[in-house]
Amino acid sequence: MRKNQKGFALPISLLLLVVMTLMGATLVGITTGEVRDNDEKDKSQQVFYAAESGIAHAKRWMRSNISTFSQGPKVSLNSKNLIWCTPDFLPNFSGNKGFTTNRKTMSEMISGTEAGETSRLKNFSFEYFIAYAPDKNGNSSSAKKKPGTNKTYYTIYSCGCDTRKILCKNNKNKIVTLEATVTISSQ
Repeated sequence: MRKNQKGFALPISLLLLVVMTLMGATLVGITTGEVRDNDEKDKSQQVFYAAESGIAHAKRWMRSNISTFSQGPKVSLNSKNLIWCTPDFLPNFSGNKGFTTNRKTMSEMISGTEAGETSRLKNFSFEYFIAYAPDKNGNSSSAKKKPGTNKTYYTIYSCGCDTRKILCKNNKNKIVTLEATVTISSQ
C-alpha cells in the first residue's frame, strides 16, 4: 500500500502553495486599493478643511477691517490677485470687484505642530475673496440689505487646494469651493 502512495504529498503541497499565494496576492491587491482610496478621501477632507479655514480667516479679516466695507469693492478679481479661486471657477458668482483677496498655506495658519505635521500642512492651502452677496442672477456689483435692518450681505468665496498656495492650478489640482454669506451692520 505504501508503494502506491509515493509522491502524493508533493502535488498536494504544491497545489496548496499556489492557492495560498493567489489568496495572499489578492489580499495585498485589495488592501493596496483600500489604502489608496483612504488616502484620496483623507486628501479630499484636508482640502475641504483648507477651504473652511479660508472662510474663518476671511471672517476674522472682516471683523478687523470694518471700515473697508463703507468704501465699496475696490480690488480687481483678476489673475494678478487670484491664482486659482477665480470668479470664472465659481458658478454662483458674476462680477469683477471684491473687498479683499488672500491665500495661505495651512502651515501658516496652524502653529505649534511637529515638524512632520508642519511639512504635511504646507501641501494644503486656501485662497479667498470677499464680495457683495449676489442677487438672484448672480450679479454682485451692488450691496443688498437685509430687510428691516441696516445690515449688508457679503459673500466669502473660499477655495481649498491640495498643494502649496503658489503651485495650485484649477485644472490640475483637487480644489474644493465653499461660499459663506455674512452680514455686517452699516456704520
